[in-house]
Amino acid sequence: MESLPTTAKPQRRGRSKPSQTFKPSIFMAFFSCLAWLYVAGRLWQDAENRKLLTSLLQKNASQRPMILSVEDKLQVLGCKDLERRIVEVEMHLTLAKSQGYLRNQLRQSGSSDPSRKLLAVIGVYTGFGSRLKRNVFRGSWMPKGDALKKLEEKGVVIRFVIGRSANRGDSLDRNIDKENSSTKDFLILEGHEEADDLLPKKAKFFFSAAVQNWDADFYVKVDDNIDLDLEGLIGLLERRRGQDGSYIGCMKSGDVIADEGKQWYEPDWWRFGDEKSYFRHASGSLVILSKNLARYININSASLKTYAHDDVSVGAWMIGIQATHIDDSRLCCSSVSQDKVCSVA
Repeated sequence: MESLPTTAKPQRRGRSKPSQTFKPSIFMAFFSCLAWLYVAGRLWQDAENRKLLTSLLQKNASQRPMILSVEDKLQVLGCKDLERRIVEVEMHLTLAKSQGYLRNQLRQSGSSDPSRKLLAVIGVYTGFGSRLKRNVFRGSWMPKGDALKKLEEKGVVIRFVIGRSANRGDSLDRNIDKENSSTKDFLILEGHEEADDLLPKKAKFFFSAAVQNWDADFYVKVDDNIDLDLEGLIGLLERRRGQDGSYIGCMKSGDVIADEGKQWYEPDWWRFGDEKSYFRHASGSLVILSKNLARYININSASLKTYAHDDVSVGAWMIGIQATHIDDSRLCCSSVSQDKVCSVA
């Protein structure tokens, strides 16, 4: 009998234990996620900071100019207050000048005494080659020595007016200094160069220097080819005393010479209009200004325009202010009038 096949029990295989390697992988993945989140957070924070800084820079750039102005630089340097003080001092100085507080405040001839205030300062224009003329004047209408001092005590100062040589300190200057040390009757304009073509500038220097050195009611400019009736001039001025704003002389006008090379040529002829005629002004032979007008020239001398001729220049300065033009025929030195106070020498 065949035996039944027996079912052989399969051999039981032993179960393999699960692998332990998956645990480190999970931890690595977890830490990778944390690291990624940390890096992403930092990048996001940096981006926000950059955005904030960019907006601040743009805001500051819109509020401040790329190039600093002068005022900004002064502010940075701490000079703004100093600049303001300088402007205030300049304004006070100009006001003081206009009120009579000038440099060289010590006046000559005792004029600080109100009872002996000067009537006039008379400046006689002269040049380096005019010594003979000066000697003639000293022996005629112009006092000299003790007589000149006595006249000053009465309130009238007379000085020859001259500038300096183009070559400072040369024989021309030395001769004038030597003559002045003997006669003591010069007003030497240290800042002016003596030259015929600079006579308009000489007028500014003369009136300014006269105002700075003497306190008088009138300042008189006289050419060196004029003889004066000194007593007649003093009487004329005495009657005009107290008249502020007086511009006195032999008033005239005349054609403006526009042709270069001709006598009395005026380089600025185009300023006088199509008719080319000068405005009314006192003849240059003898010009009288009251104290306030002479002070005006002194204060504003740096900005006053000069023309080819000194009498035209003075007349131009008088047009823009409250000057009273007084035409006195007695001051027409070339006329034949019997009562005139001057004549051509």
